[in-house]
Amino acid sequence: MNAIITVVGTDQVGIIARVSAFLAERNINIEDISQTILSGNFVMMMMVDLSLTNKNLETIKQELADMGETMRVSISLMHEGVFKAMHRI
Repeated sequence: MNAIITVVGTDQVGIIARVSAFLAERNINIEDISQTILSGNFVMMMMVDLSLTNKNLETIKQELADMGETMRVSISLMHEGVFKAMHRI
């Protein structure tokens, strides 16, 4: 099962490191990643594979959102199917 993680907020040291460590601790593999800085704002999208984690989607989603609050960035997770349906033209 794949999901999309988005991270948006003011650029700061360690965003990628903290999100990557969080995923590794939960046995979630990063399949693809794209990040950029737009006028001082950090923007990242990741496709991740959740098939080997023992946590459910809602738990991971809440843990990421909580971590985002502590980092003062917005972190969201969405099942790949929902993401594709929302962005279909």
